[in-house]
Amino acid sequence: MSGLPGPIGDGYYAKKQILCRDRLIAWSHRRRFAAGLALARRLRPRHVLDYGCGDGTFLALLAAGEARPATAVGAELDPAVIDDCRRRLGGRGLRFVAIGDLDAPEHRAAYDLVVCMEVLEHVVDVPPLLRTLDDLLTRSGHLLLSVPVETGAALVVKQAVRRVAGWRGIGDYPGTSPYTWRESLRAVFAGDTPHIARPVYADEGGGRFHDHKGFNWRVLRRTIAERFEVEATVTSPFTALPPSLATQVWLLARPRPAGARERA
Repeated sequence: MSGLPGPIGDGYYAKKQILCRDRLIAWSHRRRFAAGLALARRLRPRHVLDYGCGDGTFLALLAAGEARPATAVGAELDPAVIDDCRRRLGGRGLRFVAIGDLDAPEHRAAYDLVVCMEVLEHVVDVPPLLRTLDDLLTRSGHLLLSVPVETGAALVVKQAVRRVAGWRGIGDYPGTSPYTWRESLRAVFAGDTPHIARPVYADEGGGRFHDHKGFNWRVLRRTIAERFEVEATVTSPFTALPPSLATQVWLLARPRPAGARERA
């Protein structure tokens, strides 16, 4: 995945991540995409939704494979992002819609794979979004999530790489959320419970969101397990590494039977 076809490589996140001028950042993101694509292709889904699809890179790469889904839909919040995806990738048989459009009956229980890549770490109230993703899945479908590892030794390495990238003026790394020494120690030795208070920000529309500071993928996995059965945890850049030494983690889950779910 050293290069990307023109329309895919022209995406904002593709340029920032997979094609980043910083070789380490680019390599890390390429490995993350490769791990997620391998998991998705193993499932051979027929109807795929990428929730929070960004510039459509993951969905376009998945649809370009041999086991091409019959339906490939990307959903985003920003109309400008949706228009850009339609302009660059619409001719490839991909469909892009607003997240609000997913409330329509045609989307309910319509997908055997829902992908949610690098989204949940920013969500302030996760359970309602998990209910939404559950409603979009068929009962035999799968949820494929990717989130960053921001605890353990990985945090120390990632903060250093971000800082250096910011000094070099690369990507969106002009600075990083500061940690006190006490917060850093708590993050390095974090378990599966919240370890520090997470900052909450507001966008121009009044929406609330987190940055990466204080995110704990183990806490998220516990929340997911209340509603889904987590079938696999896959790390990147190397799948053999434990999460404490990884930069990202993929979680593959499927809906629990209605009677076994804890509805928040």
